[in-house]
Amino acid sequence: MRLPSNAHVAIVDGENFTVMRNTGQPLEPKLGSAEKPDLSATNYSAGVKHQDNAGQQLGRTDLEELAHGAAATEWLNAKAIAGDISDILVIADPKTLGEMRRHYHGELKKRLVGEIDKTMTGEPTDRIEQAIANA
Repeated sequence: MRLPSNAHVAIVDGENFTVMRNTGQPLEPKLGSAEKPDLSATNYSAGVKHQDNAGQQLGRTDLEELAHGAAATEWLNAKAIAGDISDILVIADPKTLGEMRRHYHGELKKRLVGEIDKTMTGEPTDRIEQAIANA
């Protein structure tokens, strides 16, 4: 994947949210300056469509995790609207990414350079860079 220089990279799952910057070249990403924004998960309507009896009994749906994904998206939306983000790549596990897409603002969509549906939180930076380069 071609990732513009200085592009933001949001790495998200149901509990973690890290934002990094590409300090490398577009075809040779080098991630630096990690930031872990403090989120307040308040959107508990997130994931309501996933709440069925079977999902609850089997533990497949966790409203806390989905609300965290929605809160991460709200943070990204605010940064995009304020003009603090010009290019953004979102890396998230499939369930979180699906929930995030439901909350993307138009301004964030304009700045989105790509998405990778893979769990990368907790991975070393070089593995994340490799996943971006191979996408």
